[in-house]
Amino acid sequence: MLSGSIVALVTPMTPSGAVDWEALDGLIAWHLESGTNGIVPMGTTGESATLTTEEHLEVIERTIGVVAGQVPVIAGTGSNATAEAIHQTQEAEKAGADACLLVTPYYNKPTQEGLYRHFHAIAESCSVPLVLYNVPPRTACDMAPETVARLAPIDNIVGIKEASGDADRVGRIRPLCGDDFILLSGEDAQTLHMMRLGAVGTISVTANILPSEMSQFCSAWLDGRKDDAKALDDMLQPVHAAMFVETSPAPVKWALHESGRIGSGIRLPLVSLSEGKRKEVMDAVNAVRGG
Repeated sequence: MLSGSIVALVTPMTPSGAVDWEALDGLIAWHLESGTNGIVPMGTTGESATLTTEEHLEVIERTIGVVAGQVPVIAGTGSNATAEAIHQTQEAEKAGADACLLVTPYYNKPTQEGLYRHFHAIAESCSVPLVLYNVPPRTACDMAPETVARLAPIDNIVGIKEASGDADRVGRIRPLCGDDFILLSGEDAQTLHMMRLGAVGTISVTANILPSEMSQFCSAWLDGRKDDAKALDDMLQPVHAAMFVETSPAPVKWALHESGRIGSGIRLPLVSLSEGKRKEVMDAVNAVRGG
């Protein structure tokens, strides 16, 4: 169910920082037209850290409604509070999410045992498929492959988005968790290497601005056209780098704004991409677009 190019969807906002629901609908429709294989509302790229719980759940419900079953919706429902993560996951399941993405608890820095108990408690509270999300550069919390292996036998824990920055981590997780456990890249620049080690796709920032190209890249690899995948990856690497010239999602939101897809809004404490970086970002995107 979960493979290929899955977009870590931005949350469009007005200049005042309010959610722009019309722009959200338009983005989702564009992804469905462009071959995106799945949509993640309310991940890191969706600015989940600064939306209220009510907004968070409304974005998830709106996405599920617009997608209408055409591709999987993997709702971001994680939190550093286990009770809040349980609540959000249960609500997303009620809304019809196909799966939920659960980031490791941030700021409070749990031990590996604490991580195991956190995810075990969430899994016990619901029946929706769960995808773990390890992103220590954001959370200051790194989930060890051995902890992932402890969680993998739980029926509704089906995979992990790995964004530790260590692409070889996928090669350690795969033999510990078996072939049925879904491995997804959380680092666009490392996705090709991760797929060589057993990942079946990516939850992507770049897919926000180049959805067709990211879908083509993942499809080429999964279809066995490795040379085509390598050529597409080479073409996309400058864009992957440009998406992180400042804190994400500022660069990708600016690229979408310049492309006429969304307004310029982003919610404090994040701010719009600085003027000195704007040309760099758009030059990288336009080089792939061909002008």
